[in-house]
Amino acid sequence: MTFLPTHYPVHFYGLPDGKVYLCFARFYEAGFNNTDLEFVFARHNDFVYNYNDEIIVPMAEFRAPVYNEMVDNPDPDITILEVRRDIKSYTEAVEYIDSLNLTDLVLNPGIESAKRMVEEMQIGA
Repeated sequence: MTFLPTHYPVHFYGLPDGKVYLCFARFYEAGFNNTDLEFVFARHNDFVYNYNDEIIVPMAEFRAPVYNEMVDNPDPDITILEVRRDIKSYTEAVEYIDSLNLTDLVLNPGIESAKRMVEEMQIGA
């Protein structure tokens, strides 16, 4: 059970860039009376991830402890970064995520922010 528009599992990933990403499959119409699966890669805007301590940090202030299950919440604020129809399984989706180099992000909207993050890291070094 998830609050996202899918009947399939949703995979959440906290990555070294400090963001929480998610991946899920959903149906799309491939033609008249014909459906197929597409994989959605998105960023969760309600949480950030402390990669070193392996904890999820909410963007809003919470008085209660934050549990990993809280990332799948009603009315989530997510930004869809990429939709891929050439990926056919969750195994391929995970391999795709693993293939991403966070210093040269291939998810289209993240290219500028990734370059900016790398430049800031080089300036601070």
